[in-house]
Amino acid sequence: MPIFSAPDGTALACHLSGSGAEPPVVCLPGGPMRAGAYLGDLGGVRARRRLAVLDLRGTGDSEPPADPATYRCDRQVEDVEALRKHLGLERFALLGHSAGASLAVRYAARYPQRLSRLALIAPSPRAVGFDVPPGERRRIMARRAGEPWFAAAAAAYESIAAKKATRADWTAFAPLYYGRWDAAARRHQAGEPGQRNAAAARIYNSAGAFEPEATRAALGAVTAPVLVLTGDLDWIASPAVAGRFAALFTDAHVVVLPGAGHYPWLDDAPAFASAVGGFLA
Repeated sequence: MPIFSAPDGTALACHLSGSGAEPPVVCLPGGPMRAGAYLGDLGGVRARRRLAVLDLRGTGDSEPPADPATYRCDRQVEDVEALRKHLGLERFALLGHSAGASLAVRYAARYPQRLSRLALIAPSPRAVGFDVPPGERRRIMARRAGEPWFAAAAAAYESIAAKKATRADWTAFAPLYYGRWDAAARRHQAGEPGQRNAAAARIYNSAGAFEPEATRAALGAVTAPVLVLTGDLDWIASPAVAGRFAALFTDAHVVVLPGAGHYPWLDDAPAFASAVGGFLA
């Protein structure tokens, strides 16, 4: 596990895995501020390409910074650039999931010439100022109405939307992040509390973290191929949002996995590995 220094001296950890002669794909976790362990082998992508999974500052094996303000998304762009230099890569493939895609997008806007490929997996739309309207979110969620847990999850969503959520509401709502609420999804969700830095998460998306209009304009300078992948059951990065995301780039395409939610590599590992592995190759 390589340890390297961020520009402010914070010691950061990068987990290298997989095999092959190609340079590793740098992977940025979401959460926000969840340790990279939850990405696993990305549905088998690791068998196709080497992965370099960054534990963001204050998560996993990375040190917390002296200044908590540096947890803000835009303040972590230089951590990604420091990792590029540490790995000795002139250009590299970058993958970001969910809130990690916000960091990937901020990096792409600042350093477009450093990217050889960019994969945005179920990307949070915050960095570019997009959103999923409440009605569209409810329509996507309603496709799960036949599930035994749905009534409790739908009621929990209304509490969350009204900013009155309790811990019990978040627990009831958890199945809607997954395409299948099976044993694998339950195990994955159970690992979140121990992997996520909740205090840092509150800062990650805080005021000043994003400049949507400027970022959208800057992404037009990204000449590297871009993949935007989401699930058709994802109410955060809906298929419509994925299409708008792709339109910001000069060379981008969208993949929507049927029956997949916000963690598409868990819901359909073969399709995910084929789409993402093939793109990165």
